[in-house]
Amino acid sequence: MGMETEFEKITRKIRKNTWQLNKDFGLVEDGDVVMVCLSGGKDSYTMLDILLNMQNAINFRIIAVNLDQKQPGFPDHILPQYLTDINVPFKIYEKDTYSVVIDKIPAGKTMCSLCSRLRRGNLYSIAEELGATKIALGHHKDDALETFFLNLFFSGKLEAMPPKFLTNDNKHIVIRPLINTRENEIIAYAQFRNFPIIPCNLCGSQPNMQRKAVKKMITGWEEQYPNRVEIMFNAIGNISPSHLFDRSLYDFSSLHSEMETIIKSPSLQP
Repeated sequence: MGMETEFEKITRKIRKNTWQLNKDFGLVEDGDVVMVCLSGGKDSYTMLDILLNMQNAINFRIIAVNLDQKQPGFPDHILPQYLTDINVPFKIYEKDTYSVVIDKIPAGKTMCSLCSRLRRGNLYSIAEELGATKIALGHHKDDALETFFLNLFFSGKLEAMPPKFLTNDNKHIVIRPLINTRENEIIAYAQFRNFPIIPCNLCGSQPNMQRKAVKKMITGWEEQYPNRVEIMFNAIGNISPSHLFDRSLYDFSSLHSEMETIIKSPSLQP
């Protein structure tokens, strides 16, 4: 048996991370109908590949869905051709959220937040129409960390991207099969697989985005202190509510020491 190629190594690592995630969080189960949200970017292509591999061991259906947001110059033939070639069932939905974002967001302001909300709302409606039991998004480990620091620095809350969550209306389960995978691993995998990448020309071209600043900060830490990303990511899953300030997670007011109990004992009162 020959030496393992770089592509084989990266494939094995991504699959292993996803299977472990599935074991820990129950992302995909027998009988599921998984709506795979396919944007045409490296992350969603890789996610689809990994989920197709999981079908070898788990009996679930995949429906690939692309939301064509009517961005100018979007090559709407690429995804249908690709999905037809690999024999994956798919649906393409046209929703002109692009015009809404351009109309509502002042020039020079970040478009991502509104664009994301509009896209998310449409995807939830589509999932209900298709009868999907799970909605799969292609966020990765770097996305989760960047979101954590964005919320910490700009929103004043400790919140990241969980592997699995229930939507606020209790209707949908959203999963992130790649949330334990680094972005550079996905980049390498996508290059090996030669996916027909479709770039996002709406938000990706915007300068001075807070997310870009956070990404640069994290990259700098990783260069100066190798393995910081893994340590910070582990911290998201290693929470001590008693050492924070959230009273909804920990009942601080009912804490009493043994000494306090003894001193306040009726038998010791004058």
